[in-house]
Amino acid sequence: MKTDEAIRLVTAARDDDELFGADAPEHRYRELVAALHPDRLDWVGPGVRAEATEAFIRVTTRWRARRVTVLRGYRCGRPAHSGDLADLYDVGADRLLKLPRAPGDNDLMAREERALRRLAERGDPRWLPYVPRLVDSFTHRDAATGAERRINVLATAPGLRSLVEVRRAYPDGLDGQDVAWMWRRLLVALGLAHRAGVVHGAVLPPHVLIEPAAHGVVLVDWCFSTEPGGVVPALVPDHRDWYPAEVPERRPAGPGTDIAMAARCMTWLMGRLAPRELLAFARGCRQRLLRARPTDAWRLLGELDEVLERLYGPRTFRPFTLNP
Repeated sequence: MKTDEAIRLVTAARDDDELFGADAPEHRYRELVAALHPDRLDWVGPGVRAEATEAFIRVTTRWRARRVTVLRGYRCGRPAHSGDLADLYDVGADRLLKLPRAPGDNDLMAREERALRRLAERGDPRWLPYVPRLVDSFTHRDAATGAERRINVLATAPGLRSLVEVRRAYPDGLDGQDVAWMWRRLLVALGLAHRAGVVHGAVLPPHVLIEPAAHGVVLVDWCFSTEPGGVVPALVPDHRDWYPAEVPERRPAGPGTDIAMAARCMTWLMGRLAPRELLAFARGCRQRLLRARPTDAWRLLGELDEVLERLYGPRTFRPFTLNP
């Protein structure tokens, strides 16, 4: 296998099955290591060498993760989930160990740690279930590569499903009455964060998780967070067009950044079924200029409730199902 071919394969692989194949994973692993090992790349330019080294680290990390590895007492098997920049391992007791695939993302892991600590210290305890709880944070040096990674261990409710799964289950769009409780609870999560001085910076469908039966919402992946007036450090590549203008333009972000992205998530869920009134409400949240958007998620929640009452009458519990 050639180096450029190996780089493309590693970059495109969405999970271990695509990376190593189902028939002869050990053979594929040896092929990739031979093509990407830094000691064998003296003949390539610095750009390709950097790409190959990053791919090599990803391959070796994922291969070791296929077997049980113990990191600071946490037993990790195969990843339970693969996020934007990290793999998550179920380590029991409704806890997930989050291991970045590249050491270069340690700064983003540190951002998540700071954000979750601040939320725990400054946030209203009533609303803390709307965000993950930071159980542990530490660094681990890989014995094979010498790479050091920052690891976060997170706790949250079991049985959560992302908005990506919701939309997949309802491809024609979701009824506004079902979206209503998701939107309301997402604004609660943002209200909690903004009053604690944290901007999430990546309110995207993969990062908004719901408990279908209990109508719970948890906002995850705080790696892209910043303070109001700070710059969101990076974009999730598959969702570049979801961001309001200040993020790709590297301008200061604020509560209105999160509020705009939350509104985009909700209109995307509804699709063609979105009522005019909710579309108009979302447009108000998604003004191009940050200073023109709402800044208080709690006040906005009250305004949303008024719109919902005009549309659907007094609030009642509406069961919601999502097939496994």
